[in-house]
Amino acid sequence: MNLRTKIILWFVLLHVVFAVAAGFLVLQNRLLLIAIEICFVISIIVSYRLVRALFVPLEMIRTGTDLMDERDFGSKFVAVGQPELDRLIEIYNSMVERLREERLAAEERHQLLQKIVEASPAGIVIGDFDGNVEQMNPAAERLLQGIDPAGLSEGVMTLGGARRVKVWRREFRDRGFTKSFDLLEELTEELRLSEKAAYEKLIRMMSHEVNNSVGAVRSLLESLLRYAPQVREADRGDYESALQIASKRIESLNQFMRGFADVVRIPPPHLRDVAVPPLIDSTAALLRRELEERRIGLRVEMQDGGSVRGDPQQLEQVLINVMRNAMESIGSDGQIAVTWRDGVLTVADSGAGIEPQAGAQLFTPFFTTKREGRGLGLTVIQEILANHGVPFWLVNREGGGAEFGMRLRGDAAGTPRP
Repeated sequence: MNLRTKIILWFVLLHVVFAVAAGFLVLQNRLLLIAIEICFVISIIVSYRLVRALFVPLEMIRTGTDLMDERDFGSKFVAVGQPELDRLIEIYNSMVERLREERLAAEERHQLLQKIVEASPAGIVIGDFDGNVEQMNPAAERLLQGIDPAGLSEGVMTLGGARRVKVWRREFRDRGFTKSFDLLEELTEELRLSEKAAYEKLIRMMSHEVNNSVGAVRSLLESLLRYAPQVREADRGDYESALQIASKRIESLNQFMRGFADVVRIPPPHLRDVAVPPLIDSTAALLRRELEERRIGLRVEMQDGGSVRGDPQQLEQVLINVMRNAMESIGSDGQIAVTWRDGVLTVADSGAGIEPQAGAQLFTPFFTTKREGRGLGLTVIQEILANHGVPFWLVNREGGGAEFGMRLRGDAAGTPRP
């Protein structure tokens, strides 16, 4: 039973009691009794109307709270002609109008923010209250294809072996609770060009200094060889042998520096249609003897023929370098699988895979895990494929070993890029 019903019952009961009491007191005077009863009826009617008038504002407040609970800010009350109640209605209508305007403004700001997030060239990953991914914009989806966003951390990260991404993590408040978002910026090309400018300058300086010294030393060695007849016959053999060894070492140093200089002198690709299966076959034939010596099996799987736009010599050099890296990772007694499917060429090996501490530096110039390596093999691969505009990746395989992949054809729909 609500308060309104209780008050009405109280007034009715009170009037009934007074009516019975009055009836006993004025029972002998019928006219007076009738008059008193009429007064009681009028009093009951007036009391009911007053109670009703009293509870109208409460009913309006209850209706208003129900509307706000349902987030209905479009309904308003009309004035009823009572000054106090009309003032309450005016305040309620003004409050609802402000709430409606604020909600509309918040929705418009939210829509604007969503459009900015979706159109942003930077990747944006928004987390929920539990730290799980709630939303990613298209740029983030492109950057993180095949990568779990939960593994992101602030700083420069290497994704897929070759791609580098700068991650900023920030927090914000949503409904009183803390949420976070990650802002991702692709730095691969920017860092590649910066590193390229640095190592080109270094290589040119090294080549200049070494070539000057090599030329002078070689001239001196040739001059010294002319004096061989003047050396005692007993010492002449050792004399000539020492000079010849020194000359060979100078030539080896010269070739060593030419190898560095070749990285600087990679020409722009001469693009034409290149058939991929013959490219794979020729590379396999070139490396077959070394594969046999190492007892490494080669499995080639080609879904179709197909051709790509590229420089055949440079693409062959990339494939040779990738397969040689796979062979060196295996050492001996292993397997290499070359697959050409849906515009994607992959080379998978059964080697030791990529060490975690080396993964982020694989494509850094002069970084190498080989005892006699120069750290330029993957740099050459990266330069050639970047000049071709070919996406590529180098990742560990789930079953062991590593996989190098490159998307040579842009119509490779549905093929993931790690």
